[in-house]
Amino acid sequence: MNDSITTSRRKFLGTSSLAALGSVNLITSCKKAPTRSSGIILGEGEYQYEILTDWVTLPDKYTFQITHNVAVDSDNRLYVIHEGDHSQQDHPAIFVFDEDGTFIKAFGNQFQGGGHGLEVRKEADGEFLYVTGYQMLKTFAKLTLDGEVVWQKYAPMESGIYAKGEDTNPKKVWGRDRFMPTNFAFLDDGGFLLADGYGAHTVHHYDANGEWKGMTGSSGKEDGKFNTPHGLWIDDRNGDEVLMVVADRANKRLQWFDLDGKHRQTLDGFILPANLDCLGDLLLVPDLSARVTLLDKENKVIHLGEDPEWRKSVTADKNAMRRNSEAWVDGKFIHPHDACFAPNGDIYVAEWVATGRISKLKKV
Repeated sequence: MNDSITTSRRKFLGTSSLAALGSVNLITSCKKAPTRSSGIILGEGEYQYEILTDWVTLPDKYTFQITHNVAVDSDNRLYVIHEGDHSQQDHPAIFVFDEDGTFIKAFGNQFQGGGHGLEVRKEADGEFLYVTGYQMLKTFAKLTLDGEVVWQKYAPMESGIYAKGEDTNPKKVWGRDRFMPTNFAFLDDGGFLLADGYGAHTVHHYDANGEWKGMTGSSGKEDGKFNTPHGLWIDDRNGDEVLMVVADRANKRLQWFDLDGKHRQTLDGFILPANLDCLGDLLLVPDLSARVTLLDKENKVIHLGEDPEWRKSVTADKNAMRRNSEAWVDGKFIHPHDACFAPNGDIYVAEWVATGRISKLKKV
């Protein structure tokens, strides 16, 4: 990779053209979320947040089916994607809420059964959603904020690392020669980075036209290699050099690279870091094993919801806990899969649980 970048993955000013390639199944409704206060404060010092658990409310006709990722647009609307049940093709995979948690609309039926990554990107001609699908979908797409398809793509076969037919006949087959994209980071020239977190364990680089340019990393434990590069971010917090930071989940670490793909730094001490976001000097790291972490400009760690004893109960039987909402405790996380900042410093957290769990961390 050799393109310079200066913006975050969630906010970008560039160029794009809209050429809708598919129909939209847009459902719009309103169900007012209840007003509530938990009184539970997480964090310390200037980084304190009141947590509002199960903060959003869906209309009765919809259900959360394993929540995955969250993103916020410039109007403070929250977008949530869940994996969804592939047999329920008439059920949307993407839900939209206002800043009070009130349901606005839903769409994205085509991602049912594999909905995963979700980002909002601001471009010269508007804001757009970038979405990934894994499992049997194996795809990534650019949508309008109402769900219209601008473009949709599959495995980059020109990379030479994928099995024959992976781009034309995707099936629910896992392996290092398979394509299982997880999330994006955005470049200021209009290009983007795409993590193949569950497939080839690499990060792909695309230009502003969505053409494949190259990749960084491969499967392994050494610095510069990955074991589930699940999330990524563009880190310009030090003001000197813009780097790519990757949540190398199963290796329990973050890794930083320059834009030519050269490894620069590794930071250990995580459990299962899943994704990344940034606001000012703060780097936000949802950790799939029961906590959310903030890193300041010097990468000093501040844990939110940290409770080693609670984590033991979560990890003792992971699948049982994620399905048993009666055992969940307000103010303690189960499996934070993604988190993002709102412009005012609030944090939204999506947890990888069967019935869905979206929390709001309101800045104190």
